[in-house]
Amino acid sequence: MRQVLEKLMQLGAKPLGSQTPEETRQGPSPADADAAVLRDQGKNPAALAAATGVTKQDLTYPTAGTTQAVRIYKPSNSTGKLPVIVYIHGGGWVIADLNTYDSSPMALAKKTGAIVVSVEYRHAPEFRFPAAHDDTFAAYKWTLDNAAKFGGDPKRVAIAGESAGGNMAINVAIRARDEKIQTPLHMLLVYPVAGTDLTTPSYVKNERAIPLSKAAMDWFVKNTIQSPADLADPRLAVYAKANLAGLPPATIINAEIDPLASDGQFLADKLRAAGVKTKREVYTGVTHEFFGMDAAVAAAAKAQDFAAQELKAAFATRVSTAK
Repeated sequence: MRQVLEKLMQLGAKPLGSQTPEETRQGPSPADADAAVLRDQGKNPAALAAATGVTKQDLTYPTAGTTQAVRIYKPSNSTGKLPVIVYIHGGGWVIADLNTYDSSPMALAKKTGAIVVSVEYRHAPEFRFPAAHDDTFAAYKWTLDNAAKFGGDPKRVAIAGESAGGNMAINVAIRARDEKIQTPLHMLLVYPVAGTDLTTPSYVKNERAIPLSKAAMDWFVKNTIQSPADLADPRLAVYAKANLAGLPPATIINAEIDPLASDGQFLADKLRAAGVKTKREVYTGVTHEFFGMDAAVAAAAKAQDFAAQELKAAFATRVSTAK
């Protein structure tokens, strides 16, 4: 992990929150640093991706009178109707895209044998809260309606997300429950943003962490919300305000060196109190953004294996009836 963070600095990354959104989007990402470390080790990131045996197809889904991109990851040696994971990438609602978060959905497809639908959405501050939440729910509904067309089983669909994507993932499940449509079989929440309190123990302990600091989260939130009143919205203040009863089982993954670690703990506690089966693992010695770095960071491979184990168990609880 240290190699990746050092490489990120060598690539010229500026502290998150110190530039405009446009400037930040143009800068190097942790994914870029991960790829650079692999190349330094004599490994070819493209060849490693090809070796997963996962194919990719880019499509679009309708939302808010326009369309957004989805990328379909499918195990190439698969047969029959496969379970589906709707995956929502991170970036604080402001930065990053499907390419930045390519490795996580690819790893999930490889390790679960499921199709992964990676979802793009409108970004703040151009489109402020709740635009991204609305888009990702639209993508989930689109997946239910279209999974069979790309080899998926629409009755076996899980939801997953990293960071801000983890926030949107649990909100997809909440909204599906509230609107009485098919809820996900399982929720994979990787270092989710689950609250708006920036004074929790992990925010204090990891105030200056890299790549995500307290100041960076404050910047993301201020670029996302329309007004301070949004900070009390249950979709953002999840563990404090949201009704979590009746949600599907959850797997929560946290990094030790991350301001969001307490968010994961508080969310797990509230989910369990609401009667939701919840497992949570904290990976030591790693930071925010580690999950997709399995080729360079051993803890990432372990976290992916844990996530895949829980997702496969969830899919096994419902036998496919798709033709």
